[in-house]
Amino acid sequence: MKNTTTKVDEGSHFKVAEGVWGLRDIFVNVYMIENPSDNSWVLVDAGLKTAYPKIKRMAVSLFGENARPSAIIITHGHFDHVGSLKKLSEEWDVPVYAHYLEIPYLTGKSAYPPPDSSVGGGLVSYLADLYPSSALNLGSRVRVFPDIMPTIPVLSDWKYIHTPGHSPGHISLWREKDKVLIAGDAFATTRQESVFSVIFQRKVLSGPPKYFTCNWLQAEDSVSKLAALLPNVVAAGHGRPMAGIEMQQELIELAYYFPEKAVPEVGRYTMTPAITDGTGVVSIPPEHSNPYQVFLTISTVTALAALGWALLSRQKMQKSIQ
Repeated sequence: MKNTTTKVDEGSHFKVAEGVWGLRDIFVNVYMIENPSDNSWVLVDAGLKTAYPKIKRMAVSLFGENARPSAIIITHGHFDHVGSLKKLSEEWDVPVYAHYLEIPYLTGKSAYPPPDSSVGGGLVSYLADLYPSSALNLGSRVRVFPDIMPTIPVLSDWKYIHTPGHSPGHISLWREKDKVLIAGDAFATTRQESVFSVIFQRKVLSGPPKYFTCNWLQAEDSVSKLAALLPNVVAAGHGRPMAGIEMQQELIELAYYFPEKAVPEVGRYTMTPAITDGTGVVSIPPEHSNPYQVFLTISTVTALAALGWALLSRQKMQKSIQ
């Protein structure tokens, strides 16, 4: 095994726990897990399209030249978790595992319930109407997790937990022996709706990203299920890993006060969830009207452009000083 790093800078991989590493791609994380029984490994989620070269470099750094996983596991198929999936799965020629309720969105049969920009909470939410919700078509490469036993065929020490709400077939991964949890987007460890929290990776246990969560009752049940495990380490799809008693307390509080801490006051799915089944979306509630949405979107784009320019200028200034 090659050397690892504990840096959490964008583009650098970091150690989460024994045999588990993560990588941040702009604002979303991917993970790699080693299987000690045969020294194989799997990729968990595939980030944005920009993640492709970063994932390849991470694989080489951890597992050597020409390394390829035994499989790719998808917590769910939202655009920021599958951006590099098709390219990687075809290049590596490996299966992709997902929950059966997520299959319609990975085989081109159904688009996701549309994102909801009316939930508020920050600039990332206000841009949600621009996020793609269309289905990815991986064809016969997709494999379904066993439905009777929550085992993962390619990871002997891990099991999957169905944690719907953010998406219908969302799963989290759990290793009982040391209580390590990869939560996907069942909850976040930063306030994902806020662009400032995303950029600076401020550690705070939050509910699932509001702008894509389509069933809040299921989301609440999922967080309660995960909090009851009392994990020692949590690694989410958004934010930095967290560990220890303080994290456990925050997760318990999030579960107990979920309606107050996580559920938006207004939003398309706040009172009425999207209805889905094994074929995909059955029905969705009407869009929550916001007379200021156009103004908010324009303001958000302007603010993000200004913020990007400021960060780029700061980076150039630091380089000139050096």
